[in-house]
Order: sequence, then C-alpha cells, then structure tokens
Amino acid sequence: MKIALAQVLSTSDPQRNLVIVRDHAKQAKEAGASLVVFPEAMQIAFGNDLARNAQPLDGPWATLIRQQAREIGITIIAGMFTPGVEGRVRNTLLIAGAEADTHYDKIHLYDAFGYAESDAVTPGSAPVQFEHEGQILGVATCYDLRFPKLFIRHANSGATVNVVCASWGQGEGKAEQWTTLAKARALDSTTFVVAVDQADPASVGQKLSGTAPLGVGHSVVVSPLGQIIAQAGAEPELLVVNLDLALVEEARRQLPVLANTVDL
Repeated sequence: MKIALAQVLSTSDPQRNLVIVRDHAKQAKEAGASLVVFPEAMQIAFGNDLARNAQPLDGPWATLIRQQAREIGITIIAGMFTPGVEGRVRNTLLIAGAEADTHYDKIHLYDAFGYAESDAVTPGSAPVQFEHEGQILGVATCYDLRFPKLFIRHANSGATVNVVCASWGQGEGKAEQWTTLAKARALDSTTFVVAVDQADPASVGQKLSGTAPLGVGHSVVVSPLGQIIAQAGAEPELLVVNLDLALVEEARRQLPVLANTVDL
C-alpha cells in the first residue's frame, strides 16, 4: 500500500486550504499513492474562530474534498470542524474516496500544556475504522496518540495501519514526544503508524503566539516493530511511503502482544 503524508501548513482561509489539498493530492497520485493523509485542522488552522467556520459533513468544504478525491482518483483524509453542541464544534477527520466515505470525531480532547480544547470542542465517542485496498485502517487525531487503548482497539478490529492526523502543540521536547509516542503506539498495536502533523510554522518564518497547537512537523511512518521507516523534517514536505503489509503478520508472530493481553 503506497501512502502519501502531506505535511503542510493550513491557513485561516478554508478556500485556500482546499487548493493546498488539491495540489498535494495530485502530487501524491502522480507519485503512485492511493491514499493521501493531511493534518488535523486542515479546513482552518487552530487559533481562528472554529465555530464560525464549522460546516456539516454535507456542507461545501467536505463536498469539495469528496469531489477532489473522485476527480483525482485517490482517497483523502483531512481534518475539519463540524457543528457540535452548545455552540462548540467537533474536531472531525473526513475520509473520502472510492472505497470509503466516513468520518471520525476526535475522542481525547487536548486539555493540556495550557490549552483547553474542550472549551470549544465537543468530544466524539466512537472509534472508526475504514477499508482501503482490502485492509482495515484505524484513525486517530493528535492527542489521541497518547492513549494506547484506541490503537489496540483498532488492531483488535482488524487494522493493520493506524493513521494519525495532528496539529501538535509546540514546546520543549514536544517533537521528541511525538516521535516516541508514534513508535510506542506501533509497538502496542503491532500496526504501521502513519502520523501526519502540520509543518512547524517557524520553519517558514511565521512568528508564534498564544497556546493554540499549530504543529511541529516531523511526520513519521513507523513499522509494527517500532522502526522508523520515513520521517519529515520541520518544514512542509510530501512523503510517499510504500508499506509492506506482510510485516504486520510477521510482527505479530514475533511479538504477540495482542494475543497475550490480560485484562486486569
């Protein structure tokens, strides 16, 4: 399975972000990828008015993403914001392609490091998997990466790949935590972890202010035995990686943590 990781910087303009998605999806298709993964908050970057920009799943932004997926002939995963309850939004991953048309609402909200996502976001409640090229893929969003049970749940539901879309918060040691957690979740679940972050705004000269999580880059692909297969730097980049899915079965023979789990 050939997957593209689109480490980009979303903007405050949803229309501009559609162009970014289209251009990178075309590049991914030309490189032979059948799936392209964009970060969390792709519709509009954190630090903007999320409630004012939230749209339903049948609204214009999601509809145009589906249209791009059809026209280009690729499956697209991208983060957006949909209406929640009591004036809040849901932090939603849209999955659009010939084989799948579904979505995931982020379960674990980022109430950490001085930021309170729950002030503006209604949490989701259900894990989501989808099928692509005969394989099951699980999805997760940003702070979800710190919670192994979600990744194990996906694996126990048949997933061979866990996809993570993020806009990771900046700070001392945060890029190292991102990579370490991706490796740990791959080992917990003996799946490939494909983790796509927003690029680091500082890498293109943007000044940072406030506590909104805007990305650190370092998107990464980790094997089921915790080895880094590919990793981006801090700046915008399109990574295209071919996953040898036979490694999942081999890893589970060597490291049968799913079979050996004991409920305590």
